[in-house]
Amino acid sequence: MMKKLFVLIFPLFLTSFTYADETLYQLGLDGLACPFCVYGIEKQLDKLDGIERMDTDIQHGRIALTMEEGASLNEQAVRDAVSRAGFTLRSFVEMKHSDPVSE
Repeated sequence: MMKKLFVLIFPLFLTSFTYADETLYQLGLDGLACPFCVYGIEKQLDKLDGIERMDTDIQHGRIALTMEEGASLNEQAVRDAVSRAGFTLRSFVEMKHSDPVSE
C-alpha cells in the first residue's frame, strides 16, 4: 500500500517544484487601431533582445510581452521602439510571476 501511495504522490511532488520565472511587460499605446498598426509596432519591438512572445490587444491599445528566461527590458528602449513605429507609449508595467512549466 505504501509503495502505491509513493508512486502516486512522488510525481506530484516533483511537478509542484518545476516552475519557470517569467517576466512580463504590459505596454499601453496610443494610436493602435488596426492590424497594420500591430505589424508596424511588433516589427520595431521584435528588434529588442529577449522578447519571447507578443500578444496585442488592438481594442484596448495594449501589448503584453513575455520575456525569455533571465531577460528584461529597459523602458527607454521600448519608448524609442514605439516612437520609431509612430506611436506613443502611454504605460510600461513590469510584472513577474511563476507559472508551472509544461512538460
